Amino acid sequence: MRHKLAALLAPATIFLGASLLFAVEPLIAKMILPWFGGSAAVWIACLLFFQAALLAGYLYAHIVATKLSPLWQMRVHGALLVASLLFLPIVPSAYWKPVGGENPLPLILGLLTATIGLPFVLLSATTPLVQAWLARDGNAAGGHNIYRLYALSNLGSMLALLSYPVLLEPLIATHAQAWGWSAFYLGFVALCFSLAWRTRNAASLAIDTIDGLDVAPSTADRVLWLLLPAATSALLLATTDHILRNIAAIPLFWIVPLALYLLSFIIAFESPRWYVRPLWAVVFALFAVPMVYGLSGLFLVEHFLAMAAFYSGGLFVCCMVCHGELAVLKPSTRHLTAFYLSISAGGALGGLAVAAVAPAIFNADIDLLLVLPATVALGIIAMWRHWPKKTDALWRWIALAFAFAILVIDARAVTRDRLQDLSTARLLTRNFYGALQVMDWGAIRVLQNGNVIHGREFRAASRAHEAVSYYAPESGLGRAIALLDARGAVKAGAIGLGAGTVAAYAREGDNYRFYELNPAVERIATQQFQYLPLCGKACDVTLGDARLSLENEASQHFDLLVLDAFTGDSIPVHLLTREAFTLYWQHLKPDGILAVHVSNKYIDLAPVVAAAARDSGHDARLFANVLDATRAVDASTWVLVAASSTFEHNDLANGAPITVPPGVNLWTDDYSNLWRSLRR
Repeated sequence: MRHKLAALLAPATIFLGASLLFAVEPLIAKMILPWFGGSAAVWIACLLFFQAALLAGYLYAHIVATKLSPLWQMRVHGALLVASLLFLPIVPSAYWKPVGGENPLPLILGLLTATIGLPFVLLSATTPLVQAWLARDGNAAGGHNIYRLYALSNLGSMLALLSYPVLLEPLIATHAQAWGWSAFYLGFVALCFSLAWRTRNAASLAIDTIDGLDVAPSTADRVLWLLLPAATSALLLATTDHILRNIAAIPLFWIVPLALYLLSFIIAFESPRWYVRPLWAVVFALFAVPMVYGLSGLFLVEHFLAMAAFYSGGLFVCCMVCHGELAVLKPSTRHLTAFYLSISAGGALGGLAVAAVAPAIFNADIDLLLVLPATVALGIIAMWRHWPKKTDALWRWIALAFAFAILVIDARAVTRDRLQDLSTARLLTRNFYGALQVMDWGAIRVLQNGNVIHGREFRAASRAHEAVSYYAPESGLGRAIALLDARGAVKAGAIGLGAGTVAAYAREGDNYRFYELNPAVERIATQQFQYLPLCGKACDVTLGDARLSLENEASQHFDLLVLDAFTGDSIPVHLLTREAFTLYWQHLKPDGILAVHVSNKYIDLAPVVAAAARDSGHDARLFANVLDATRAVDASTWVLVAASSTFEHNDLANGAPITVPPGVNLWTDDYSNLWRSLRR
């Protein structure tokens, strides 16, 4: 029994470390999202930190395993584990909360470093370091079997990732999650000490000869150690971004591509029998060419779920080929930590290219257009290098040339079509918060972020003042403003600017204040659309996260406060909590109206708003209008929150009461459950 428990010590340490690694990622991201506007870009910035910290962990493991004796390895690692306990519990300090106007990226990276930096690096180092200890100790049945523990590590990561939105988030408050994670981290530290103590007397030179296959990897192999994971990391981010922006802005969908990415590592490294090159080559060809061609924009709207599934499946196939070829390149255990260091370095480079470099270089979202063909080409080269040599050399070269010819022709056609589409845009711009484009569609000018429309107006000067899209007079918002207009001058606040359509309602004597997170949106609304210029001094814009701005302002005594930030894939949860509603009513008059735009294909926010309204002592009613294409009016759904007496007026009397299902609880800054609000 003692030997069985000892044999489970290393796998348990690796599995728990990987699980904690991927459990802390969504947890810490959720905790800091409210400070940075709830933007999807915050998650991308977090991913950049996680990949950089993973690289730091693998570099640390490589240095410790190759430069220190077993005794000093135990001493150094033990000292750092003890020092990492000073980071517990992992609750971000308010010191890092932005005051408005700062570049979010350095703040996010600094915050994450100060909050989880050392624990994250040590968790990242666990898999390569423990495998190096096992190789040195001779406890693995053959050196290459040790690499199966890398599959176990990715299994722990994937299970933690999938369980978070389904099990942890719905059942446990955020701060309780942080304390629970800290408790499990203490258990992880204990496991590490036990394992280090058990392997302390192993011969330090055993790692050189343990598998009898100590062949130095070639330069080409080392290059592929770096390029293959770099390509799949970049493809993961680019594909996820493409799906959420251009196919379907589905909240929480980012979990699917990331889980498939991890699954490909599990399959590739668990056993060589799962990666049958001829089979995967055929599947690779069936997905690669249509994926590249699909970037021309065909059928993205009509079949969005099928396209989302297809691109997710294509990501998995590309990762499976690249990671399968990477597993084939596993070196002897002497080079184990260098191998993992290259993998993490490649992952960090790929993430850096998409998360930081691409937004700085390109003014449009063309990441996948560049990354996908490059990944396909790299996969072809990697497979070709290891294709059975018994194949006639001429046919091997012909097959390679044919594959590249198809790829080049396909990529050129798609690039031409895509760039032609972008060339028709009136304006393209991109920053930390995403890529925006202004398009002229006949008589209408449109502001888009992928396939999400953030505003439109008639181009003709005679119609530029009309409120269109989701903000027409027959919408819930339009009806609320009509009621307030009848009372006299209106003072209104609006969270989310878009094209500035709400400003169409401003009259002489009114005051409309907009709160906008993205500075590029203000420039576009001012320079490309007419709503704000026509509004003149009656309208002003405050940049920064709306909730932070409202917290720093004296009571505005608004007659109306508009919440219009929930149509994309990233739902700013912090704007729908009890604490947020308390803040809103501090800025609203007692007879004021809170108008919440809840038009969203994938998530039903009306019950969430109704629960918060009921908690604050107000009533909530739902108002919906239908599509009218001739007037550029979109179908929209609004929830108006006000005192019960407000809905006795004729303008608002027919609002529909909202039923709060038993599974939808009041959201707070410490608890939210987006999963249960998804439309089934």
